[in-house]
Amino acid sequence: MSSLIWLVLLSCSSLVISTKNVSHNNASQGKSIFILAGQSNMAGRGGLKSGVWDGYVPPECQSSPKILRLNANNKWEEARPPLHRDIDYLKPCGIGPGMAFANSILLKNLSIGEIGLVPCAIGGTQIREWKRGGRLYNQLLSRAHAALQGGGTIQAILWYQGESDTRSQEDAKLYKTRLAKFFTDIRSDLKLPELPVVQVALAAAEGPYIDDVREAQLGIDLPNMKCIDAKGMKIGPDGLHLSTEGEVHVGQMMADAFAQFMA
Repeated sequence: MSSLIWLVLLSCSSLVISTKNVSHNNASQGKSIFILAGQSNMAGRGGLKSGVWDGYVPPECQSSPKILRLNANNKWEEARPPLHRDIDYLKPCGIGPGMAFANSILLKNLSIGEIGLVPCAIGGTQIREWKRGGRLYNQLLSRAHAALQGGGTIQAILWYQGESDTRSQEDAKLYKTRLAKFFTDIRSDLKLPELPVVQVALAAAEGPYIDDVREAQLGIDLPNMKCIDAKGMKIGPDGLHLSTEGEVHVGQMMADAFAQFMA
């Protein structure tokens, strides 16, 4: 009888230890951090009408306790659109690709834990404004370091920019060199030389040199980089910014591209 009791107690003890280990492993998985950078189509202009967001949040962009956002005060909070409302605050923000990206990643069940989005995009900016040592570059670095406080891993940079560089032929011709240096510098300063980058080739532009910038984006050759093409995505009424539908599609395409890194 005493032997039977001992076996039961031993089984219960093993079960408790096993449960504790599972909980510890889940907790140690940490936060998967994604930096969202670039200009207005990353910040999000989907759903804007006469400079005001219509408030529509598509199912692909719904909030979730598993998706967090680093706000302008460098504090984590549950993410909800517009993601860049207190970052790109001088201009109205709407739906961008970030929430669709995050929800799509969750659906793929990549086992990367909680998702932390770090909005850094500023509308109307050119690639030269993101050079090393500049305000935007330093702000991105500062927010990336803040995001790591309390644990987590920077998984990728999501980059959507270039519309403003189509206005000048010189800027368009220099775009590839400047963009490659930006990515190389950011990886170096984050001490993540192989950090994955998912960038977007333009769907529309402010100037006549869109083909030159698109060629640079699609032709850039750096390790651990993927470029998805937004050409053909639905554009909003201003003829420059993606519609809500277009932003959602781009976010899902970026998630598909990132999933390839995980594979």
